[in-house]
Amino acid sequence: MKSKLWIRHALTMCLMVAMIATYSMVALASDSKTAGEIVITGNTDTSFVTVNGEVAKSGRTIFSSSTITTPDGAGAVLNLGKAGRIELAPKTTFALNFDDNSINGSLSQGSLTVLSSTRSVGVTTASGEVVKINAGETASATSAVPSQTTTTNNAGTGSWGWYALIIGGAVGVIIWTAADHGDNNFGGSATQVSPVR
Repeated sequence: MKSKLWIRHALTMCLMVAMIATYSMVALASDSKTAGEIVITGNTDTSFVTVNGEVAKSGRTIFSSSTITTPDGAGAVLNLGKAGRIELAPKTTFALNFDDNSINGSLSQGSLTVLSSTRSVGVTTASGEVVKINAGETASATSAVPSQTTTTNNAGTGSWGWYALIIGGAVGVIIWTAADHGDNNFGGSATQVSPVR
């Protein structure tokens, strides 16, 4: 009887050690490298974007320390997770470095636009100057001054004025009606109900 109990204890202990060893190997094997994704835009039939000299297709995973080159007819959008999104214009070469919180890199030719970012993006231009650009701004390899990209949204330009006028008129009519008929009895004569029967 005691021998069966010892065998069970020994088997249980061996299984526990095997499980701990297996899970620790899985945890140690996990890669902590931050990854992003590249989406190719423009004419991809005749031209192609390269990542570290290799032809890249939309959806390819990119890592920090990658060099992305776009040809004349195509651009690229870099989705870098929590760090943000960057758009590379055609004829651009950008050496990218990023982690979960920041994006920076070296722009040797072309231009890039920051679509979204948690912090300012540090871009080293071809002349060696470092430019900090925010979401909506564009950096060029030849210019050290970021330019603001403007998006025209004429839909609803005067909408708020009309809504304010309509709401203000409705409030004015209600106030005038209440002040003109001092009794504020909108339903006719009121019926009084006694609480005691």
